[in-house]
Amino acid sequence: MLASLALLVGLPLALAAEDPSCTPLVPVTFDNTTIPGILGKWVYITGGSKYPPHVAEMKVVKYAVFSFFPGSHEDELDVIESMRVNETCVVRNTSKIQIFQRNSTLMHVDDQVVSTAELIQSDKDLLILKHFNANFPGLSLSARTPNVSKEHLEEFSAHMRCLGFTEEEVFFTSEKDACPLPGEKTGEGDEEQQLV
Repeated sequence: MLASLALLVGLPLALAAEDPSCTPLVPVTFDNTTIPGILGKWVYITGGSKYPPHVAEMKVVKYAVFSFFPGSHEDELDVIESMRVNETCVVRNTSKIQIFQRNSTLMHVDDQVVSTAELIQSDKDLLILKHFNANFPGLSLSARTPNVSKEHLEEFSAHMRCLGFTEEEVFFTSEKDACPLPGEKTGEGDEEQQLV
């Protein structure tokens, strides 16, 4: 993750209105391999949103990992999230992802917040989500590991510029702020986690 952050420093996110070189974000067409392909652990790397509640959340999330598991219904995934919010490690294991095959969208259902996103075509080890909240654009990048190649970060940064995001509107996490997953030992004295 630190390598990702180091790469970021060299990646300027200059403002761009509608760059003619912008390639469209192409949603994945769901088939019988889509959902099995996204199951498992993901590390949240970076994202941006114009939706004020998400901006506030992104500012305080220092690191996050999440895992998708099959839910109790065919069109549902269970989610476990572990994140550092400011200085507190928080674990959430009560949220769900609703799967809408017909329009290839995912809806994250949490206690108080519902957000919808399209899964964007990308490398199999990347999870790019284009978020839709009250017509405010948002884009996030997660990966199977905390290390993302320079090329993948540059491609993501280009998509962010094309959506009109500035450098200040894109938030990165850092592996140095990682929280242990439930049941995982850090070897440095166990940190208390808040279960939400």
